Amino acid sequence: MNPYYYVLSINGLLFVFSIIFYLFPPKKINSIYGYRTPKTMKNETIWNFANAFFVKQFVIYSAISLAMALLFVFLAKEVSWQPMAIMLLSLAVSVIKTEQEISKNFDDDGKKK
Repeated sequence: MNPYYYVLSINGLLFVFSIIFYLFPPKKINSIYGYRTPKTMKNETIWNFANAFFVKQFVIYSAISLAMALLFVFLAKEVSWQPMAIMLLSLAVSVIKTEQEISKNFDDDGKKK
């Protein structure tokens, strides 16, 4: 497989999903679409905060992921697991930063600090 197609199918698709999520955020708490964790689904305030924060992080880190993976392909000419690792790292950073912000702004009962 062409390494550029591989990167676009993994990291590029992640970036496209982040843009879709940015353009069409979830309107209310649901179990299908949005940043869903038990903590975020406690009330609308946390839900809206978490989804707004996560989508910003998701767009930023998925764009960085795509750029890094394309640069890696350009420099290395051969790839295997690296674009997938970069994509997983960008997702992990987005989730971790969102959870940190939720913990910083809300208590365990879902009330704003």
